[in-house]
Amino acid sequence: MTSKERVLRTLRHEEPDRPPVYSSLTPQIAERLASHLQLPLEPPFDSLFSNRISWPALKLRLGDDLVAVAPCYPSNRPVRKNEEGLLINEWGMTFKDAGLYWEFYKFPLAHAESVNDILSYSFPDPHAPGRYDAAIELIRKYGKEYAIIGELETTIFETCWYLVGLEKFLMDLMIEPPYLNVLLDTVMNINMEMGKELIRLGVDIIWCGDDFGSQTGCIMDPAIWRKHFKPRIQHIFSTFKKLNPDIKIAWHSCGSIVPLIPDFIEIGLDILNPLQPLAKGMDPVFLKKTYGDKLSFFGAICVQDLLPNGSPEKIKKEVKRIASILGKGGGYILSPAHNIQPDTPVENVLAMYEAVKEMGN
Repeated sequence: MTSKERVLRTLRHEEPDRPPVYSSLTPQIAERLASHLQLPLEPPFDSLFSNRISWPALKLRLGDDLVAVAPCYPSNRPVRKNEEGLLINEWGMTFKDAGLYWEFYKFPLAHAESVNDILSYSFPDPHAPGRYDAAIELIRKYGKEYAIIGELETTIFETCWYLVGLEKFLMDLMIEPPYLNVLLDTVMNINMEMGKELIRLGVDIIWCGDDFGSQTGCIMDPAIWRKHFKPRIQHIFSTFKKLNPDIKIAWHSCGSIVPLIPDFIEIGLDILNPLQPLAKGMDPVFLKKTYGDKLSFFGAICVQDLLPNGSPEKIKKEVKRIASILGKGGGYILSPAHNIQPDTPVENVLAMYEAVKEMGN
């Protein structure tokens, strides 16, 4: 059974020989894993989703069954560093080096109030030159043997608040100033066009997402979500399914989003990610029992405690336990619930992959 067959089989809710697996890495853990395995480390891709799509050769060596691709920054608008050492991307978002991560420093539409504030802004071109060059090459190289997942997270909500600022944007979702719907639709359409291009290129899964959850519950009133986001997400899903009825759609949302899961099922979601296991209500037993006949699951291996702090033996035991729950009858892609963080020991990452391999014996 090839990796691609393994993934497609589980998404048909049929049990494969073992759960398929996928990980995304922070640069620090990628460097340590490459050193341990004595592999050259490829440079990361120049993309908002760099941690998701970079280092495919390393991750396949570890045991991944999926290869992620994404829109990259175009050749005519690459990320640039200004004289202050700040990074500015094609959206105009400005970041500063905060150590392990680049953190937001300036929100380019923090002043937005009017429709014209949005209409006069220079947004990215979904079809800019070079945007899909890396995706084309990765699909050509790996698409026959491995499932290809097209990365399209920060689909609406997160891109909007990256532009406006989180506090202002959350308030504006309730106040509804004139700019709001124009920005929501503009961002939706840009990212939808990028997703359509990934589907045309041949991805098997399109991976949308916005973080609507916190550790204890939804980040906004579900009524606000249903007003501003549900119809737009439904439009995206239906557009993608119309373009390719066989495409599988995954949605990423960190945190606890239990009240929203039935809505996502209603509008056509296939795969829920990342099942943050320490978030309130995101219990694998509950999720599989309640929604396992309607959804596939993707994630559930804890990066907050288990992977950084557990022993290799504990990790292997817990990985097998989670897989036995979520993978029963198929419908599960085993994965850490976020990028594997820099505080994770190499031996713990290897233990997770070893557990997966042992399930196939």
